[in-house]
Amino acid sequence: MAKYRADPFKQKVDLGVGVYRDLSGNTPILDCVRRAEKEVLAAQTTKSYVGAAGREEFNSAMEELVLGPAHATRRDRRARTLQTPGGCGALRVGAELIKAAAPNAVVHLSDPTWGNHAPLLGGCGLKLERYPYYDPATHELRFEAMLQRLQAASAGDAVLIHACCHNPAGADLDLAQWQAVAELLERRRLVPFLDLAYQGFGSSLDQDAAAVRMVVERVPEALIAVSFSKNLGLYRERVGGLIVISENAARADAVQSHMQHIARSIYSMPPDHGAAIAAKIFAEPPLRREWIQELDAMRTRIQDMRTLLAKRLQEVTGDEAFDFIRTQHGMFSLLGVSREAVERLREKHHIYMTSDSRMNLAGIMPDNVSYVAEAFAAERAI
Repeated sequence: MAKYRADPFKQKVDLGVGVYRDLSGNTPILDCVRRAEKEVLAAQTTKSYVGAAGREEFNSAMEELVLGPAHATRRDRRARTLQTPGGCGALRVGAELIKAAAPNAVVHLSDPTWGNHAPLLGGCGLKLERYPYYDPATHELRFEAMLQRLQAASAGDAVLIHACCHNPAGADLDLAQWQAVAELLERRRLVPFLDLAYQGFGSSLDQDAAAVRMVVERVPEALIAVSFSKNLGLYRERVGGLIVISENAARADAVQSHMQHIARSIYSMPPDHGAAIAAKIFAEPPLRREWIQELDAMRTRIQDMRTLLAKRLQEVTGDEAFDFIRTQHGMFSLLGVSREAVERLREKHHIYMTSDSRMNLAGIMPDNVSYVAEAFAAERAI
């Protein structure tokens, strides 16, 4: 980020920072957020603490958004939710909960995975292992290898799975693969830890949560880390939550108590402002409809840039080697080039991405797509 800001080149392109950008290059405040925020501030009478569990109406609405209004886990009172400082807070509280309940459990992370997963989950002392997921060279899921590795995991271990819009790969499991994973988790008594950071950025709010709903119906216990940084654009407000599914209502009550104790020991209370805005949007039909329209527009913009970049790359290279960009989901894809190629893209072409060649497709614009495509084509074979 510092190198990009310091670069005076007029055609420089930032594909590294993981935030949504509109066609002007801005990370906008959604119109529904502006309206909801105005109403929240007008009605606010105190800045007192909201409590370790967070805002109750936000937690309830988040559960419904993720699990659906009539999911069996909610009907049977097996779900408990804690508001957290963003998805990162949810991941860390979940890790601490696993550590408290099963200190010898291993958490299995996909290879590759988001760079902050390992420090967030491993920082509390949990042992981490990797399972095969995606091959950046072939741009294909390593699904059979994934199942084989998880088949060898010990009962009680946790498996972190990106619920949709995998970061950094952009490649998601299809429904049949999710069903196979759910069957394995149930049979091997593994605990799914589902990271839902991009609900609505893949297909729709409901479709992006479908795998989560299906998996937690099959297993007695599960954790779901939720973030609203991307789909509500509330990055700096740190809005998220941890949903934990337990075997029965009594255990769920005990889990809720443990979650609040863990939260108190880490950050005490969650920030309220962003959660109050989100709760207002979820609760009021006009604001909710406006949010869904804006979310649809963000998703469409990213998919349009995927299609445009893949098309331009095919024109430049004469082959379909980059067609994976078009078919993947969410903001990210792995270009699949070496660290040296990433450095050349930065030094020679002023195109910035992370060292593993993850690119944020929201950084692609109609006026820079040809420049990016030509640079990719020039450096991929060197």
